[in-house]
Amino acid sequence: MNSVSTAATATRAVAISARGLRKSYGDKVVLDGIDLRIPEGTVFALLGPNGAGKTTTVEILSTLIAPDAGEVRVGGHDMTKDPGAVRRLIGVTGQFAAVDGLLTAEENLLLMADLHHLPRAEGRRRAAGLLERFELTEAARTNVAAFSGGMRRKLDLAMTLVGDPRIIFLDEPTTGLDPRSRRVMWELIRNLVTEQGVTIFLTTQYLEEADQLADHIAVLDHGGIVAQGTARELKRLIPGGHVLLRFADEARLSAAAGIFGVATRDDESLTLQIPGDGSIAGLRAVLDVLDTTGVEAESLTVHTPDLDDVFLTLTGHARPAPAVHAVPTVPSASKESDR
Repeated sequence: MNSVSTAATATRAVAISARGLRKSYGDKVVLDGIDLRIPEGTVFALLGPNGAGKTTTVEILSTLIAPDAGEVRVGGHDMTKDPGAVRRLIGVTGQFAAVDGLLTAEENLLLMADLHHLPRAEGRRRAAGLLERFELTEAARTNVAAFSGGMRRKLDLAMTLVGDPRIIFLDEPTTGLDPRSRRVMWELIRNLVTEQGVTIFLTTQYLEEADQLADHIAVLDHGGIVAQGTARELKRLIPGGHVLLRFADEARLSAAAGIFGVATRDDESLTLQIPGDGSIAGLRAVLDVLDTTGVEAESLTVHTPDLDDVFLTLTGHARPAPAVHAVPTVPSASKESDR
């Protein structure tokens, strides 16, 4: 997604805030004083390895368990003083679909309507609307035991929406789904935000999922937030970005290698790898040098670290990083980089 700018999110009301959140089980510290601020109408993704505390964070913010210390406000309500008000605003979809296989899809939705104390007519209206929206109308009266994994997850999310929550916690919502079903879920999640202004708190181990959906990402490790920002901001924390130039012959490659200085040359593939951060200014600087010197490249490719690199590096499990070089210190490169 990444559709909400930093400036826009700064002016939005805060949907979820936490300060100094702590939780331990005996001698094991699960959360060690984390701070969060999530604007309304955005997707926030919490990443972290197994055991990092992601599910514990969701359980605390959704009032399922109490923190040992810290302040939490959800939808403007103090979670400790008024948990009932928080529960009326939120919906929770756990790691495993909480559907009853002995009931039909329609019956599962009507059961949720009863639990929300909705009038019967309103419950049926919402159930019918959700079945249509999630493309489950044809299977509405089929026992859920016969559903595929993707259909179960769609129904699970639909059941969460029966109560019309303004804030939804999705704890690894696409675990075990095939790529097509995962993308269907992504589209449903995007629509909840763009069409209804719902706030999504997402935990996931699929880094592509966070990259596709999240406006803001935090990486949790050993009970603490080790980094947070947009996907682009996090990627820029990790070295390894570069511009790869390919040349038609060795003469042009040699000319470019002499101009850029600090670069990695590959005579076999006729390529030159120039370190950079993937920014427009950095790319423009490289192109300016080529234009000024008259050296012609056959093709150009920009490579930037992805969220896999960010995740592995920040959580301490990265492969040895390649040597990091500076951007070419030519006059045009320096001028553009300072803008």
